[in-house]
Amino acid sequence: MQNQIDIVAFGPEHIDGAVELSRAESWPHRREDWQLVQQLSGGVVAMDADRRVTGTTLVTPYGDDCATINMVIVDKSMRGLGVGRKLMERAMALAEDRPLRLVATKEGLPLYEKLGFTTTGLIRQHQGEVRPLERPDGVEAMLAGDLQALKALDREAYGADRSALIDALVKHGQIAVIRKGGTIEAWAAIRRFGRGEVIGPVIAPDARTACALIAFHAASRPGAFLRVDTGSETGIAHWLSEIGLLHVGGGIAMRRPAKEDAEQARRKVYALANQALG
Repeated sequence: MQNQIDIVAFGPEHIDGAVELSRAESWPHRREDWQLVQQLSGGVVAMDADRRVTGTTLVTPYGDDCATINMVIVDKSMRGLGVGRKLMERAMALAEDRPLRLVATKEGLPLYEKLGFTTTGLIRQHQGEVRPLERPDGVEAMLAGDLQALKALDREAYGADRSALIDALVKHGQIAVIRKGGTIEAWAAIRRFGRGEVIGPVIAPDARTACALIAFHAASRPGAFLRVDTGSETGIAHWLSEIGLLHVGGGIAMRRPAKEDAEQARRKVYALANQALG
């Protein structure tokens, strides 16, 4: 069976097969969600003898600073045949010499550890129908001239140039900002994703500011289905549960090579764009 598998470059023609794979895993990704990641990424797919997509892996580069490996799926019928390892090795080659990041499932953890990835934290997935909230003062929609400031704050917090991602978020979603003395201090995006909308990334200097940004977006969507992916260390998980976004799972943040924490940035990532994009 393994000899009948071809590993080929991931192209737009593979989107429909990828959607079928993710649905089989109960992932919420719509066709549009796959398209966004594919447009920002390179990647590979596994094709069986019938030219059916049986595995996927994408790699999203952020300048020369790092890359995320994401959308790693192998059809249940093909597991245990080394397909996942082949997909990962090809994705790692596409990333060239960039440091790598990913969010692992428990099932994928052994493979990633064998490939040199080290656990750096836990990601908590919170989602649900948000309860009615007051829109906080001091938060506003971004202006056209804010784009470069958003990118600079994101690079400070994430440690990589995610300009292409932020351009896509501006195009496909809405951005809220907090200003201090006329300068943008923090920002957060919201966009359509999966069953509803996802809030993230959230870039802020502290948890209180992060919650204000999330509340701004959520306040205009009472009863809507929202999702936030946050690190377990951010300190906002309890508040997310209080507003109706319950903890429903998550993943394991990993890096290759392991990287020591640098000097603490003034801002940090309080919520991911989603688990695929960081």
